[in-house]
Amino acid sequence: MSTYLPTIKQLQYLVALHEHGHFGKAADASFVSQSTLSAGIRELESLLGVTLVERSRRVVRFTALGEQVVAKANRLLREAEELADLVQASGKPLSGELRMSVIPTIAPFLLPRILPRLKRERPDLKLMLREETSQDALESLSHGRVDCVLLALPFDTGDAAIAQIAEDRLFIAFPKDDPRDPPASVPPEMIDTGRLLLLEDGHCLRDHALAACSRAELRASAAMIGTSLHTLVQLVDNDLGLTMLPEMALNAGILAGTQVVARPVDSPTATRTIVLAWRRNSPREADFQLLAEELRAG
Repeated sequence: MSTYLPTIKQLQYLVALHEHGHFGKAADASFVSQSTLSAGIRELESLLGVTLVERSRRVVRFTALGEQVVAKANRLLREAEELADLVQASGKPLSGELRMSVIPTIAPFLLPRILPRLKRERPDLKLMLREETSQDALESLSHGRVDCVLLALPFDTGDAAIAQIAEDRLFIAFPKDDPRDPPASVPPEMIDTGRLLLLEDGHCLRDHALAACSRAELRASAAMIGTSLHTLVQLVDNDLGLTMLPEMALNAGILAGTQVVARPVDSPTATRTIVLAWRRNSPREADFQLLAEELRAG
């Protein structure tokens, strides 16, 4: 066995640089100074006797070998995370540090209701949260940056293990004095495609809303301009269009202080399924199942 082996920290710095493509951003994500991160990567290159990163003022470019080392480093870091998880799982259930990504169309509506109770009833649990879109969150899960992900289906979760939390119906939201006066349950064909406002690409709720409408032409005509559900509600409140909202957001009071009205969409696809996902065969699976129970009880 070689006397000199890369350290976990060096590999973390290398992976962070590959992810962010910028020394400063990678250092911020690693909670160290740029000089510390740069020195760590140079030490790794010196240890291995190769160049992994080509540096210039404007561009950070990984060599072909550097790309291979990053791929291997990701696997090694994931194994190291699972080693720590194995030890953690042998202790008190649902305790210690747990990193969770949550998608933006769930985080502001579910977490404020859940977190106070978790803090009160699970004082040994240190929940570290990050908000990411579904694709980014699942990539973070795959690379070991987070332990679990709270997201909505349908969405391709790959080989991740999942536990269902809740069904979340979709509603159409419109100005109070809308001249069409939608019925108590709105059929998809009544939705005015020319006025439909949806989240920008990258948010899975956009695809859920389009599926709920069951109309292929919406993909071409929908005005996808919103960066958040709160922004869309304000646009609707100013009579600039219609939008689709999940029941979770309505229950959290997203329409408070507005003149916006919301009614359920009359379609079997007008729903999304909230799930907790984690890496299959994780030694902390019992913790994730327990966390899923806590989320369901919220």
